[in-house]
Amino acid sequence: MKVYFYKMKRQLQLLLSLTILIFWSSCRKDFEFSPSNGTLQFSKDTVYLDTVFTNIGSSTYNLKVYNKSNKDIVIPSVRLSQGQNSMYRLNVDGITGSGPQQGKEFENIELLAKDSMYIFIETTIDIETLAASATQFLYTDAIEFDSGENEQKVELVTLVKDAVFIYPNKDETTGVIETLTFDVDGDGTEDETTIQGRFLTDTELTFTNEKPYVIYGYAAVNNGHTLTIDAGARVHFHANSGLLVTGGASLEVNGLPSIDQDLLEGEVIFEGDRLEPGFEDVPGQWQTIWLFNGSTGNTINHATIRNGTIGVLSDGNLDDPTKLSITNSQIYNSSNFGILGRGTSINGENIVVNNCGQTSFAGTYGGAYNFVHSTFANYWNNSFRQFPAVLLNNFIVDQDNATFTNPLNEANFTNCIIYGSENIEMVLDEDSSDSFNFKFTNCLIKFDDFNGTFTGLNYDFNNVALYENTIFNLDPDFLDAQNNKLNIPEGSPADNKGIIFGNLSTDILNTTRGAIPDIGAYESVVFEEEED
Repeated sequence: MKVYFYKMKRQLQLLLSLTILIFWSSCRKDFEFSPSNGTLQFSKDTVYLDTVFTNIGSSTYNLKVYNKSNKDIVIPSVRLSQGQNSMYRLNVDGITGSGPQQGKEFENIELLAKDSMYIFIETTIDIETLAASATQFLYTDAIEFDSGENEQKVELVTLVKDAVFIYPNKDETTGVIETLTFDVDGDGTEDETTIQGRFLTDTELTFTNEKPYVIYGYAAVNNGHTLTIDAGARVHFHANSGLLVTGGASLEVNGLPSIDQDLLEGEVIFEGDRLEPGFEDVPGQWQTIWLFNGSTGNTINHATIRNGTIGVLSDGNLDDPTKLSITNSQIYNSSNFGILGRGTSINGENIVVNNCGQTSFAGTYGGAYNFVHSTFANYWNNSFRQFPAVLLNNFIVDQDNATFTNPLNEANFTNCIIYGSENIEMVLDEDSSDSFNFKFTNCLIKFDDFNGTFTGLNYDFNNVALYENTIFNLDPDFLDAQNNKLNIPEGSPADNKGIIFGNLSTDILNTTRGAIPDIGAYESVVFEEEED
């Protein structure tokens, strides 16, 4: 009897609680939405979607909308001013909208009191629909909230650039993308590869500065042809893309000194195709400039190469001094190597390389390397790196763990800075079964081997035949190494420590070198102190 009474009591309590809850809910005004009255607030009054190339989708941007009133409201309409014709598209708190095209118009959007919501904004713009002859165009629209006297607007702005697009063909039936076929191993026969891309046509073998170039896959230069890139040209690569110069072909990059070091108007710039500020310093956005075995007469002057996987990859032609000449150029933010040589020949002067995931310069599998007035720094800060700023070796190890050697005929560094954020920024990895010739003259090198790990003749820093007038472990006092500003101040340990050497009488900024030149790519300057 007591058990029965207890159960009845619990059921009555539950029924009473449920009745009170229903009565209370029916009296609540919280979910009675009132029409908006034009008092919405926004995180921005204008959303700038930065610069995009024509017909390439933008990143996703967001706008936050606030209802700071004490009432739950309903916004009768949220729409783009140009309606269905707009080249923007929206997503309002996960809703894709109504109308023939989604993302243009929305109805009856509810927003609770003291709450907010996100609007996500994207665009893909065809510049040909805006102006037939324009190379860039400012495209604008607005998001309209409500109408009449309650209408509020947030402006949308995007700079659209026209471009020359180079991409491999695609079989629409099979979906197979064109791959390159050329003489890979130098035996005189064509080899099929898995490298997606196509050869440039005769009319594409000069890149001008009239429009940017956007490359998908590898743009390749065929045997017997030369790709010439004019001063001021801009070359952008999509993900997993690059430039490939095959056997018998050449690359000529003809940049000029720039007056404005922010605009770099005379430089030839190689970078990714994402123009938003968030991608400005992101490594590994594209692959590499690949100078294949057999390519010859390659020259790069006044170029900026940034945000690739390997800035420049040079293969083969060990005994060809014209394989690659690179001058007055800077390479930044490579996810692997800045310059990678593999049994090749490279001559460089006024070179700056910094912020590489592995090595700024690696001369591997032997070769012939001559660098003058160059700064090889590495202040990679994404994670710990295992490699130094400069690496030399004369061997490779294949997948079967077999070792193959190649002579390091020469590796001469004169008036160069080799420095970075690790203790050891130079490694000389020799296989004694083949030649290994090198010399550092009037250089500044970071090599703080406090554990005594590196021994032997190659690290005998008192041997003037290998290290002549070379300074160790004195900080060159770069202006801002993390942000790729490798200028040195007056009074730096590299100031007035060089010798007259090389083919150029000016530094990388076209400043005349002094009677006693400085070490590195830059002549010293007086750093201006920043105001508080």
